[in-house]
Amino acid sequence: MTTAILIPARLASSRFPKKMLADLNGQPLIQYVYRQCLKTGYDVFVLTDSVEIAGVVDQGQSILTSTDHENGTSRCMEVIDNVLNYDRYINVQGDMPDITVDIIKAVEKTLDWFDVATAYTKMNDQDRADSNVVKMLHTRDRAHWFLRASLGYGDRHLGVYGYTNAAKKLYQATEKFPEEDIEKLEQLRWIQNGVEIGAAAVEFDGVEIN
Repeated sequence: MTTAILIPARLASSRFPKKMLADLNGQPLIQYVYRQCLKTGYDVFVLTDSVEIAGVVDQGQSILTSTDHENGTSRCMEVIDNVLNYDRYINVQGDMPDITVDIIKAVEKTLDWFDVATAYTKMNDQDRADSNVVKMLHTRDRAHWFLRASLGYGDRHLGVYGYTNAAKKLYQATEKFPEEDIEKLEQLRWIQNGVEIGAAAVEFDGVEIN
């Protein structure tokens, strides 16, 4: 099995302009996340519509994509089995500097049973009340729903996704429902179109820069 890590990254951000280029420990955020992902030993590609972002990662490891994508999943689907040809893909959010090899490997392992996978971790009381923290409802290894509202149960969803080759065809057959825009959560499209999402439990004590 061959695996690639994809990091979709756009320059525009309504809440944090040019977030991907923000300084983190002396380097741009996107470069920091890229280097964290390299620790897996997998090929890592930054998918972006920005020449400025592409210029801060290793030569040949950035792919310029369309400017029309509404989310990172869509940006990934543009290159899967088109520009890139791997058996599995791990989509890591560019604003997740504390991504670990263990999290990536856990999501990849879940693709043994599912065409789409993601990760979750335990959620504390502060996170339960924070609308910036995405909550996930699940039963054992299957995700059922994602939301931002304060919730007294559930777990914290992490912005890491896994896709098999079959995921692209599944995504192309989906339609968008209003809840995706209301929650601003692209992963709801899979759920609302009947695609099962495998859920991997992981340890995470880091941040996502929202």
